[in-house]
Amino acid sequence: MRVIFMGTPDFSVPALRAIAARHEVVAVYSQPPRAAGRGQKSRPSPVQRAAEELGLSVRVPERLKSPEDQADFAALGADVAVVVAYGLILPQAVLDAPRQGCLNIHASLLPRWRGAAPIHRAIMAGDAETGVAIMQMEAGLDTGPVLAEARTAIGSGDTTADLHDRLAGMGAGLIVDVLDRLPLTATPQAVEGVTYATKIDKAEARIDWTRPAAEVDRQIRGLSPFPGAWCLVGDERVKLLRSRLIAGSGEPGAVLSGFSVACGTGAIEVLEAQREGKRPMPAAEILRGLSLPPQLG
Repeated sequence: MRVIFMGTPDFSVPALRAIAARHEVVAVYSQPPRAAGRGQKSRPSPVQRAAEELGLSVRVPERLKSPEDQADFAALGADVAVVVAYGLILPQAVLDAPRQGCLNIHASLLPRWRGAAPIHRAIMAGDAETGVAIMQMEAGLDTGPVLAEARTAIGSGDTTADLHDRLAGMGAGLIVDVLDRLPLTATPQAVEGVTYATKIDKAEARIDWTRPAAEVDRQIRGLSPFPGAWCLVGDERVKLLRSRLIAGSGEPGAVLSGFSVACGTGAIEVLEAQREGKRPMPAAEILRGLSLPPQLG
């Protein structure tokens, strides 16, 4: 098939590679290079880098609203477009251009967690499972009918980074299967059970030790690696990246032993953390250079 691929972050790359191995990718659309790092040098997106490595044509328009951009898109004569975390809302003219429309790989079991941060929100809400859905795109936010889905359990130790990588691989396999079987009958999403995965706000990242341990644990794992749930260790802000529930009790924020901390009810043990300006490290390694006060802020 003649496929247009549209994606930007690391999550999109496995799908691009899987599709390019089986189909003709006539163009790759990605967000324009952005300034990043200490030097604020312009860097291409992970998808652009992967596409160039594969020898594919890359387009990086700021928007797709101009008649010229939309005409260029239609002129590609694609059978289908595959959209994976592209980062732009697609105008109706773009949605209608490929012969079999635009398909989206979404990292949730729709209609649960429509929107920007489905992986984070699933962990933070304590969901037992999540998955990926291949959706026929329409004008609404993640409202289109679903062609296929794959499910995975959310383990008690899973972080957003863990699920991100697992779901990216699952989505790549599922989209190739769907493309091989098109046209397929799509199933409208259920009216019940709709939830929205709003974008993560950095204000959500500070840990409130008065909350139950289960909520604190899910916050730590759901915000790992970015933006990273954090607390104050003395005057230093430390990100907590991996944790588990343990038996214990005490004043909320009290250090019980090692890197175990009491919460409003119960306690958690920090397994991985990151000091300011340092790399992420196992808790045992952190504690060799950091003396914890009796109470964390």
